[in-house]
Amino acid sequence: MPNGNDPHTINSNELVAWPRIAAIAAMLSFSLPTFITGLEIHQSSSVSNTLWALVIGSLILTLIGGAMGTIGVKSRLSSYLLVKIAFGNAGAGIVNIAFALSLIGWFGVNIDLFSNAVVRLLSAEFNIIMPEWPIDIVAGCAMLITTLYGFKAINVLASIMIPILAAVTAMMLFGALDSMPLVDFINLEKSAVLSLEDGVAAIVGGVIIGAIILPDITRFSKQKRGGVYTSFIAYMVIELLVIFVAVFAAAAMQETEILSLMLALNLGFSAFFIVIAGSWILNSLNLYSTALSV
Repeated sequence: MPNGNDPHTINSNELVAWPRIAAIAAMLSFSLPTFITGLEIHQSSSVSNTLWALVIGSLILTLIGGAMGTIGVKSRLSSYLLVKIAFGNAGAGIVNIAFALSLIGWFGVNIDLFSNAVVRLLSAEFNIIMPEWPIDIVAGCAMLITTLYGFKAINVLASIMIPILAAVTAMMLFGALDSMPLVDFINLEKSAVLSLEDGVAAIVGGVIIGAIILPDITRFSKQKRGGVYTSFIAYMVIELLVIFVAVFAAAAMQETEILSLMLALNLGFSAFFIVIAGSWILNSLNLYSTALSV
């Protein structure tokens, strides 16, 4: 973790350009839960409501993340020291415990999604049958080791993986376009169970804690507007595009489950990059922020 003895504060030589920070935030949008969110909204909402919910939800996250990210840049403090300033020692203890429990809970959920996805992909692509628990252990150790090296390791891993994940997402989009023209998707008639408000709540609620704790990474930005730029790229560009691709691909292939969708699009081995890289970065960041809160 940065600065050796105190992971909450940083030195000037640890500052990096904002695109490297945006790469970490954007990686969270390429994770498996984001794709799953898109599929779940598609199943229960009309096309019109889905698109509006996506735009409004992304805008809300951008505004919240931009504000929190800017605070991180200007203060150079982690979210948990900022909470202490806002709520005092006693109040900060309660809030930080809530943060830690939420983040470690998400770590468990993502590990479960990860191992289940890897087992299914190994079976479908290589006819390899194995239990989930060895994958849980290996993946958990890899994520823990990455976390122990702190922001720098997470940043390097994100910078390497994000072009690959962008390419895989583009493959998903073009594969869906081969099955359904975009005009047909826009004019698709389907019943709506979710209201527009529910759709917005689903999009915002799924990643809101990431926007709130954005200071944990934006405090490393050299540029004063790094927090705003990071939030815009992560939520108004990448998050919006990823969920849209998931929704469009689900409609085109008539699939309701993310791994079945990837296999239907013949992504094959490429699907491993979304499953492995996205989960690795997301859970490393979850552990990193959990450690800061504790």
